[in-house]
Amino acid sequence: MRIERLSVDKIRIFLTFDDLTERGIQKEDMWREIPKVHELFSEMMEQAHSELGFDASGPLAVEVFSLQAQGMVVIVTRGKVQNASDPVDEEEAEEVYEMEVTLEQSDVITYAFHDFEFLLEASHVASRIGVTEGVLYSYKNKWILQIDPEHMEEPQYQALIAILSEYGDATSVTTAVLDEYGKRVIDESAIRVLCEHFHK
Repeated sequence: MRIERLSVDKIRIFLTFDDLTERGIQKEDMWREIPKVHELFSEMMEQAHSELGFDASGPLAVEVFSLQAQGMVVIVTRGKVQNASDPVDEEEAEEVYEMEVTLEQSDVITYAFHDFEFLLEASHVASRIGVTEGVLYSYKNKWILQIDPEHMEEPQYQALIAILSEYGDATSVTTAVLDEYGKRVIDESAIRVLCEHFHK
């Protein structure tokens, strides 16, 4: 579980499928009202408080994004807290977080590479299994490779994930964030372009 602060009132939590499996939670459970999910959410909020000092009291808007291969991204936004002068109902304070949950799904595979050499290695190995697509971004001193697996067969898809995991890290950054804050380095067929320009 990885947590980062996006703003004063907003954090992003990245959960791998291993994080969910360890807690006996299926991907589909994430937007159901079940105790296991509430426990996970409480754990996330405790970790956010201890690591970032994020106060999860009051109404919270929770967006859950399912990333096909990497896991799930949970974005938590804190609503406006009531005035300090308002009387606080102790029972209400003990209430489990008020959550408004929305779910979105993205099939795009997104991996971050800290070193250009690792990106090249991954690209050359991926090209050997017939993967040539991808969009390459530069973002926060990392190389971000996004690949749409829409037309991939399952064995090729699984092999690609194994290759990318060996050289890079699954990342929760979305295409919208990359387009807004990152820089597009290669618009299309990124793996083919990298292999053509940088021979191993």
